[in-house]
Amino acid sequence: MELRKTERKKAKIKMALQGASGSGKTYSSLLLAKGLSNGNLDKVAIIDTENGSADLYAHLGNYQVISLKPPYTPEQYIQALNICEQAGMEVVIIDSITHSWEELLDFHSKLAGNSFTNWAKVTPRQKAFTDKILQCNAHVIATMRTKQDYVLNQKDGKFIPEKVGLKAVQRDGIDYEFTLVFDIDIKHFAVSSKDRTSLFINKPEFIISEHTGKKILEWCNMGTSVSELDNINQTAREKIVIPSLSTEIQNCNSFAELLVLYKKQDTQQQEAYRSDFEFKKNQLFAITNPQNISNYGNQPQ
Repeated sequence: MELRKTERKKAKIKMALQGASGSGKTYSSLLLAKGLSNGNLDKVAIIDTENGSADLYAHLGNYQVISLKPPYTPEQYIQALNICEQAGMEVVIIDSITHSWEELLDFHSKLAGNSFTNWAKVTPRQKAFTDKILQCNAHVIATMRTKQDYVLNQKDGKFIPEKVGLKAVQRDGIDYEFTLVFDIDIKHFAVSSKDRTSLFINKPEFIISEHTGKKILEWCNMGTSVSELDNINQTAREKIVIPSLSTEIQNCNSFAELLVLYKKQDTQQQEAYRSDFEFKKNQLFAITNPQNISNYGNQPQ
């Protein structure tokens, strides 16, 4: 036992995305993973319990898939995580951890005897699973389905029912285990409900992109001591974490602004940030034409 000064070390992000069915959790996770892996999807694996939904987005790149079959026991998830680690995966997406909890609830309901004391047979299995996620030598993105309800929103003088997500279907307090939690609504906009990185806390809702994953990766790789961070003002910290041109691109509010910014760059910068410009252009188009958003959520069969 010894006393030492605190030090900010490089980290592997452990994060969760929660939202209703169709909110785009799988697609958003893949975009995050693409950023976290610096565009190398060969080093990304999806542990899929969603009946092959991981294969719907194969056009994004050659990522790896492990398909789990019922019963979705915590032990099966742990085995899959071990396989991903042994294969040298840099990012692991668990889509989703809701099925593991539903399996444990079903297991508990079938146990004979006292219901309260029977939780002693469930809790260690859940803890072993969450411990494996936290100790995994890779970035981990876990998705969680939320319970659904409908609310009436007024549009053009008419009340239209819209699906909303409520509480995540997982053990109470599961969000405490993660460094970062994004809540995604049915229109695919995300907001952080928990954020130890301080990158997204109190920020307006946004659509997750590959750039979001890059920001998180830069935070993970900072490796700066806490004492040094305390002496850096907020503006300087943002400059360290977010490349200035990427920030300018994200701050564009119209096609005209984006075009002016693009033309200000030399050919090398235009090429280096082409994916950021293209994403922002598509994002602006999606916002102004919401009926055209179709990349996220469940695809028509």
